[in-house]
Parts: sequence; structure tokens; C-alpha cells
Amino acid sequence: MFHFLQKHIQEIINPTDDEFEIIQSFFVKKKFRKRQFLIQEHQPVHEIFLIEKGILKSSIIDSSGKEHILQFAASNWWISDFAGFFKQETSSLAVDCIEDSEVYALSYEDLNLLCRKVPVMEHFFRVKSNFGYVALQQRILSLMSKTAKERYEDFIKQYPGFTDHIPKQLIASYLGVSRETLSRLYS
Repeated sequence: MFHFLQKHIQEIINPTDDEFEIIQSFFVKKKFRKRQFLIQEHQPVHEIFLIEKGILKSSIIDSSGKEHILQFAASNWWISDFAGFFKQETSSLAVDCIEDSEVYALSYEDLNLLCRKVPVMEHFFRVKSNFGYVALQQRILSLMSKTAKERYEDFIKQYPGFTDHIPKQLIASYLGVSRETLSRLYS
């Protein structure tokens, strides 16, 4: 059951079998249905999620009702409202499933306890955080300096195969373009 989790962790660190027994005891495997929320805006954020199967998104709805997508995430990616999670505040983002999904959930309290019990996990989470910072910086720079066509090409490279699984309206929202503009880029 935890083979996926073990493989994911071993991409960065190599815990002993005893350490992995401790590590896996902190994660809870959960299943969610398409359109089901893991986190809703303005609610406490109790968990971060490692995705084993499915596609999820984090987004915010502005005052005019328009959805802005911050992140898509699929197998081997982490997702949450990280600001709400690490600051232990209510969320500004919602996280929901684009497809039926299976995730490993880790609570804030368990994350801290896990890192105390298995110190090498501090390194694991630092590396994962660094990768997240880099991806966020690249996304912001892309929105600031690239054309819609360049952003779409980057999307195709970063999320291969996603165009078959994600509605075009959501891709347009992620790219910061209208559905019509995306249709022109698609053809």
C-alpha cells in the first residue's frame, strides 16, 4: 500500500526500513471524487497532500466570480494551500479534484513530529520546498514576461498529456487567457 510513498521519498533520501515504518505511520491514504474539495477557501488548512493518482488544482475565485488557477498537480506532486498550512491560518485557496484522486495526507502536527522522529525527513521536505519555490518563481516570471503562446508551450512541456484530461476553460484560466485565445493557440 505504501510502495508509492516509499518510492517518492527515496527520490531524495534513503531511509532505513525502520525509519520508513515510522514515516508511513504518519501518512493517511485518502480517496476523493472528481469535483470534491480537499480544501475550501476561508477554512482551516490541516493537511498537505502527496498525489498518487488523479489531477487536482489549487485556485481562488475573485470578487467578480472569475477563477484563477495557481497550480495543477498530478501523480508525484504535492498540493495544499501552503501559506495556510505552514502559517496555520485559514486558506486563501481552494484545492479540488479534476479527476477521481488518491492522495497521501500529512497533518501539520504530524509533519513536525515526523521530522523530530526521523530527522532525515527535514532534508526531504526542504528539498521539496525548494523545488516548489523554483516552480513558483518560474510561473510568475512566465506570466510577467512571456506571450500567451509561449505560456501555452511551457504548459505542454510542464504538464505533458494534461490537455486530454483538463477542460480547456481551466487551462485558459491557468494561462491567464480567455477561452477564445486558448482555442486559437490550440489550433
